[in-house]
Amino acid sequence: MSTSMGSAGETPAESVCRRFGRILTAMVTPLDERGQLDQNGAEELTRFLLQDGWNDGVVVNGTTGESFATSDWEKASMIHSAKRVTTGTGQRVIAGVGSTDTRHSIALARAAADQQADGLLVVAPYYSRPSQKGLLRHFEAIADSTDLPIMLYDIPARTGVAIAPETLVAAGRHPNIVAVKDAKGDLASSSWVMKHSSLVYYSGDDALNLPLLSIGAVGVVSVVGHVAAHRLRALTAAFAQGRVDEALRIHRELLPVYAGMFRCPGAASTKAALRKLGLPAGPVRGPLVDLDDEETSLLLADLADAGLSTTLAPGLTAPNALAGTHGARAGRTGETGGW
Repeated sequence: MSTSMGSAGETPAESVCRRFGRILTAMVTPLDERGQLDQNGAEELTRFLLQDGWNDGVVVNGTTGESFATSDWEKASMIHSAKRVTTGTGQRVIAGVGSTDTRHSIALARAAADQQADGLLVVAPYYSRPSQKGLLRHFEAIADSTDLPIMLYDIPARTGVAIAPETLVAAGRHPNIVAVKDAKGDLASSSWVMKHSSLVYYSGDDALNLPLLSIGAVGVVSVVGHVAAHRLRALTAAFAQGRVDEALRIHRELLPVYAGMFRCPGAASTKAALRKLGLPAGPVRGPLVDLDDEETSLLLADLADAGLSTTLAPGLTAPNALAGTHGARAGRTGETGGW
């Protein structure tokens, strides 16, 4: 199968951005007090993340979505809930379909297609540590199973295996494999792949959002986007328009958030921040544990240090409260150039 990614005259980056967007938040999976999937909460959280247009879409069933601890039914339900919000809006739902088993990933990909997902996120198989030949066959088999565009996810710290630059270039020859979520932390390797392929790069490591943009990435798949998507939008817009000093200022302002959200596992930190806002989140599933009072206080202090407030003022919606002293709409000033 193949995907027609673009129209005449589009660059690969323009085509991929049209399909995926530029600012995506890797969304948590809301659970209720019993630890069961909160489907209504999933819709509410999707609506919260997308209501002001700072995010172009959401990624469900990724690492932050605790995909390692959710059933196939729950994964399909998360896609369904998110699509109920995005259908007709032009915003996207990207579905994580990574697993340790190629056959299982293919089944997840087909289920995601059945739920009308707009694209797939495919992480390298974890634990098994396959060879590069095995990785390539895994990616190509998933890409052959649906017509959906695929973003590969390179995060060796979690999977135990890095996708070699040559493997990424070879995978990019498949018409459905069009992008990379890069959390490898190797800018030289990423630069080489961008030079030798048409793969379009997204930052998958919030602390490296600006460095990756500087070498050619087009956007971000962010955990921090739960609380600061408006600032990420302002950062990427400033950089795209040549206002590098402004982008650098925003990057440095967000450093406490980058540190705070990943001091503990990202899913647990994100859910702690969302619970403070009164938004659907619930507990995490084992082996993760929820933040304790001290850890939560440290996280809230980090958010406050970056000018982000999790206290709702009367009459303000959650996104405006999260904008804090910087203002929810300040980042859009002067946005042009396709951002």
